[in-house]
Amino acid sequence: MIVLGIDPGTAATGYGVVRGTPLGPHTLLECGVIRTDPRDSLPRRLLDIHNEVRALIERHRPDAVAVEDIFYARNVRTTVVLGHARGVVLLAAEAAGVEIAEYPPAAIKKAVTGTGAATKHQVQFMVAQLLQLKTFPTPSDAADGVAAALAHVMSGSATPARV
Repeated sequence: MIVLGIDPGTAATGYGVVRGTPLGPHTLLECGVIRTDPRDSLPRRLLDIHNEVRALIERHRPDAVAVEDIFYARNVRTTVVLGHARGVVLLAAEAAGVEIAEYPPAAIKKAVTGTGAATKHQVQFMVAQLLQLKTFPTPSDAADGVAAALAHVMSGSATPARV
């Protein structure tokens, strides 16, 4: 199974593409961050995110897209803007006909580290361990995207469930 994991954000959207089975082995195919220009309008930034996610889907032909769910920030505006970024990611996956799995941040952390309260550094460390990488995926947004993909692969979901 190939899974594209996404950690959505308007400034930086982390992603990771993982191939594997629930019990392994797991292989990292690609990871990185989609960055948008903060001087651009929100609609322009959302279009950039959508186009980059579409390109990732076309390049890797994933079986599923695992998207980190919204966390509720203290700042309501941050939560709403994050929702816009998630929306364009979901749109890209749905338009491509790829199954979508949505996971709360704590569920992703628990899947890869064993605890839903893991720090960013712990997630990076465990992602590197699970994929037998020599270095951590950086920045942490990329590691979070990889973690979302790993969480789905390790869940054993033949048909991705919307959690």
